[in-house]
Amino acid sequence: MLAAVAAYGAWGLLPIFFRLLHHVNPVEIVGQRILWSLLLVMALLLARRSLPGLSAILRDRRLMLPLAGSALMIGMNWLIYVWAVNAGHVIATSLGYFLNPLVNVGLGVLLLHEKLRRGQMAAVGIAAVGVAIMAATALTTLWISVTLALTFAFYGLIRKLTPVAPMMGLGVETLLLTPPAIGYLFWLSAHGGVSFGQDMTTTILLIIAGAVTTVPLVLFATAAQRLSMTTLGLLQYLAPTLQFLCGTLLFGEKLTAGQMASFALIWLSLILFATDSLTAARRNRLATV
Repeated sequence: MLAAVAAYGAWGLLPIFFRLLHHVNPVEIVGQRILWSLLLVMALLLARRSLPGLSAILRDRRLMLPLAGSALMIGMNWLIYVWAVNAGHVIATSLGYFLNPLVNVGLGVLLLHEKLRRGQMAAVGIAAVGVAIMAATALTTLWISVTLALTFAFYGLIRKLTPVAPMMGLGVETLLLTPPAIGYLFWLSAHGGVSFGQDMTTTILLIIAGAVTTVPLVLFATAAQRLSMTTLGLLQYLAPTLQFLCGTLLFGEKLTAGQMASFALIWLSLILFATDSLTAARRNRLATV
């Protein structure tokens, strides 16, 4: 439980960290994030003597193709998220991660042919109305929320269907993202625009970006092994809630009437979704007694 709260809490407070790097090009932030994440992940895999397993995955085309897709999804997600935070759209990012569980349900129905319970159908329907209101009243930031929700949901779907351990998967993904990251950073350096090395504070923060990426994932993987999916599903709302509070209380972002109505419907749908999940989990436990 402590590991799960720490993971979701760290993800929820990411806007504070990335706002400290508001003066750095978002693409450079993501590039540095990839490189330092790669170093940390490789160090962890080396400590766990898992590098031979990573090498085996890199030679398996059946695993590399889906992992290339998940790398693309998480790379897009990171870039849009960092750009949105530093452009003053933290509330829009929080909406994206509030929508994410409901998008996961939709993908499960459409692609995995999963059946929806009545409570889940009601939750998805109410969320859809909330998104429609957002589309009508806050169209300029809707794309941020929807893109973040879709890229992370497809990332989760690919990783669910790919039989690779979380740390191994992150290692492959960061390896695949490293060449374009290095290429962009070299190009930026040649044009005098790289921020890394310009001052001590910025350089340290860019290095820490690797730990900010990797440590919550390790904590999450630890929690996922010991907690039920229902508990994890409820705790995941901690991250977008903290992001929302950062946007409104720390960064002074204003909520429009349309956003307030949309968030109210999204939160109502999440309450229904969570209640339905708890009820189903309790029913399953009773059935197995």
